[in-house]
Amino acid sequence: MLNVKDLCFSYGNVPILHNLNFFAQEGEITSMIGSNGAGKSTTLLTISAFNRAQSGTIEFCGERIEQLAPHEIVSRGLIHVPEGRELFPRLTVLENLEMGCAISPKARERKAESSESMFTLFPVLSGRKNQVAGSLSGGEQQMLAIGRALMSCPKLLMLDEPSLGLGPRIVKEVFRMVNQINSDGVTILLVEQNALKSLAISQQAYILENGSISFQGVGKDLLQDDRVRKAYLAL
Repeated sequence: MLNVKDLCFSYGNVPILHNLNFFAQEGEITSMIGSNGAGKSTTLLTISAFNRAQSGTIEFCGERIEQLAPHEIVSRGLIHVPEGRELFPRLTVLENLEMGCAISPKARERKAESSESMFTLFPVLSGRKNQVAGSLSGGEQQMLAIGRALMSCPKLLMLDEPSLGLGPRIVKEVFRMVNQINSDGVTILLVEQNALKSLAISQQAYILENGSISFQGVGKDLLQDDRVRKAYLAL
């Protein structure tokens, strides 16, 4: 579904991504882990066209997208939940959800049905639909950010650090939701600082070091790799 080939990106004169190559299969959870500064978030931002790739290709569902604008990429069903959630803090929960329908005509047609589905998937939000997003807890805000993305009817959902800053109980719930969303037919590309949980649920996984892939394989296999365990799992 997503195929990235020889992708390069620099911030000014500082190269960040170096001939990056990876893919995400339809229907699977693909994870990308690595240390801070490895280029994980930059990779997602470049796929989403918030960063413009200097070279290389990005194919989504067989179409080259590296020259498209962000809203054109969203309209094709590739949706990005950024690190930090990026909600509209003064809008209500329901209004934030409805913003997820803004670009796609298909999503706008299904707005009422989709919002009810989000309250079923995230029941804690149901009683807060008229509460402003800025007053929610961190875990509730993360659920709302994911729910808003799902309102766009994604084919592939890119999640950037969904468990960052959350307590253990909420982290467990976030990963349960990621599995549920994938079971419902959405392909997922997961960038996550919790390497143990991320690798455990991933069919395919990549480890990013200094802007290029250093290891790749089935997530559960990488959990048993001594190099990975020592570097990223403190085992």
